[in-house]
Amino acid sequence: MNLLHIFTDIPILIVLFTFLFSIAYCTKNYLYISKNLKVFYAFISRFKKTDLNFRFKEIDEWMSMNPYVSAIWLEFKNTLVFSESVALKGKNNDLTYKEVSSTVQNIQTTVDPIYFFNDESLITSKFNYKFLQSVPTILTGFGPLFTFLNIAIAFGKIDFSTQERTISSVAGLMSSMQVAALVSVFAVGSSLIFMTFERITFQNLCRRPLSACEDIMGKLFDNISSEKFLLELLKETKIQNNSISNLISAMPNQFKVALNSGIASNLVPYLENLIFGINQMNKNMKEVAKKSGGSDEVDELF
Repeated sequence: MNLLHIFTDIPILIVLFTFLFSIAYCTKNYLYISKNLKVFYAFISRFKKTDLNFRFKEIDEWMSMNPYVSAIWLEFKNTLVFSESVALKGKNNDLTYKEVSSTVQNIQTTVDPIYFFNDESLITSKFNYKFLQSVPTILTGFGPLFTFLNIAIAFGKIDFSTQERTISSVAGLMSSMQVAALVSVFAVGSSLIFMTFERITFQNLCRRPLSACEDIMGKLFDNISSEKFLLELLKETKIQNNSISNLISAMPNQFKVALNSGIASNLVPYLENLIFGINQMNKNMKEVAKKSGGSDEVDELF
């Protein structure tokens, strides 16, 4: 049997077409994944944890506009904990800012970034990954399917009416049996080749870039549990409540000191000036009375 007859057999053509189509589909999608992961890594690697607070808007805009990661980023952004601060007024009415929590100094997340940026969200959900996983099974299944189909057709063509036809039909049966065996060989062989090719391609084009993206996202956003953050807020609240309690308990003494200080600095000089003025008026009235020769009734009055 020549090679032309083998490769023109319909079952073998179906197996080869399925194999080549699967290889092309796998390569196309993995190259697409690799390209987008490299773009994502190139962008996010420009940022550092220390300047994340100031450049978060830049990250948010790029992530939201990139259709490859926009949906994942929207879910991940809801888990972020920002370093909030409160405004406090000082002695001269100047505002100072104090962090709410002493441990949350940058943007952190309550969920591990790998929960969002993983194989499923960045690779397998971007194309029909289940089809690629079923290709080896499909190719392997083509083997026994077309093998037994060829055998059934070959047995149906056996003619025992004459000796010549019997010899001819048996020769055709043997030829069909050979093609049926080759179908199984092509099917199993193409399945093994595809599995090897898919695993190597996935590792080189998808898994390595994804690992780099997961690593940099983990370094950029620290993971803090919700319970830990609430505990920090509770601790800060207790500290503030203690300060307020101390202030309230010391308020009466401070009020007394302030009142005494106010009386000593304002009221006493005023009364001294008032008494001095009355004495001066009394002295003047005495001098006027002596000059007029009158009695010292004014003196008796005071």
